[in-house]
Amino acid sequence: MSLNKEIKADGSFNRQKILFSRPFGTKAGELPVEENRYRLIWSAACPWSHRVVIVRNILGLENVISLGAVDPIRPDVDRIDWAFSLDENNVDPELGIQYLSEIYTKIDAEYAGRPTVPVMVDCNENMVVNNDYFTLTIVLETVWAPFHKSGAPDLYPEPLRQRIDALNDVIYADINNGVYRCGFAGSQEAYEQAYDNLFEKMAILDQLLATQRFLLGDYITDADVRLYVTLVRFDIAYYSVFKANKQRLIDFSHLWAYARDLYRTPGFGDTTDFEAIKKHYHLSARLSADLKKEKVIIPKGPDLSGWDAEPNRQHLSGKEEKFLR
Repeated sequence: MSLNKEIKADGSFNRQKILFSRPFGTKAGELPVEENRYRLIWSAACPWSHRVVIVRNILGLENVISLGAVDPIRPDVDRIDWAFSLDENNVDPELGIQYLSEIYTKIDAEYAGRPTVPVMVDCNENMVVNNDYFTLTIVLETVWAPFHKSGAPDLYPEPLRQRIDALNDVIYADINNGVYRCGFAGSQEAYEQAYDNLFEKMAILDQLLATQRFLLGDYITDADVRLYVTLVRFDIAYYSVFKANKQRLIDFSHLWAYARDLYRTPGFGDTTDFEAIKKHYHLSARLSADLKKEKVIIPKGPDLSGWDAEPNRQHLSGKEEKFLR
């Protein structure tokens, strides 16, 4: 599938529909929640899959759902794809495939969309069962609760779910997907509208975080995970590659400190691969037909040492504990 098929007539970016969203559960027709049955495929560069991996780690599902990784640099083939070139013999050791598209076409030989990450694969059936990036974190937080580690935090507490859902909708539309709507815009008007919406929402969240430690108060929730994956990629990729260049993350004092606070939290910084992010966005994310003809130079910066600076935000909650149990 060409990216051009995701550009509407007005030049705005319209992300392709999710095709595999079969739910997990115990009802008829739902996917059984079973240990060691599923494999989660991700790219360290991709924000949509990064947030699923963060939640998987926080909840202690590493020994329940296996993890496979694709190369952050897209392969030199005649389609948009992901490759397992990080693995021995360039093949995923559990799925036995070289390219992600192989597992998509196995379930649908006529599949013409982009093979996307994250994707859950049923290893018993050797087939794609769910690539719903919007709901996968919540699925792990709720339906997979029987396999959570002892003392795992509640990232989607029932009393806050309505507020989390509403906030997630805004974060997705104007920030998570907003940077892509800037970067993949096909018209000046579409680009400027996405640009204005993005920085308007970032300014609002910056002010919100001036008086509270996390988006919904004293504890990390699913909404924080979703915002983090865009923030951590902002200065290193979106600011330049996607022309989201009104302000850098480090220019938002509260958002910047908040992002560093999360970065220092287990599950966040230890799953963040700046080198993979940089390589992907500067070499692959433009998905340009002319990119292969260009000599692309990966920028040396920005300076990432600031991520290790003390965020000094504990006083906003008065608590060392960052998760709601």
